[in-house]
Amino acid sequence: MKGLVLVALLGLLAGCGTINTVARDDVVTSDYLKEVRSFCGAVPRVYSGVMFDFCVLHGEGPKPGRNGYGGGNDPWWLVIDMGLSGVLDTLVLPYTIYRQHMDGSIEVVGG
Repeated sequence: MKGLVLVALLGLLAGCGTINTVARDDVVTSDYLKEVRSFCGAVPRVYSGVMFDFCVLHGEGPKPGRNGYGGGNDPWWLVIDMGLSGVLDTLVLPYTIYRQHMDGSIEVVGG
């Protein structure tokens, strides 16, 4: 039972905005925001998970399905993830402040 809960939790985190911006390469984040035709030209690293979700929510493109972001086409999933990302963003705040200072924002190249 614990293994099933862990797998479910990891599946939810795969779509988490914070995981997409902190743990993955900047190119992956940029490509994803281009795919959903987001209006965001850059995502600041501080509270990047919340901003990522905001950019996806307000993108022109279709909301990704189960193989993409995880929540399907329902905007409520992104709103829920914004809250969860806010908590995770707060936990990684020292790291993201450092990365913002050293590397700047995550640029959405060609967006």
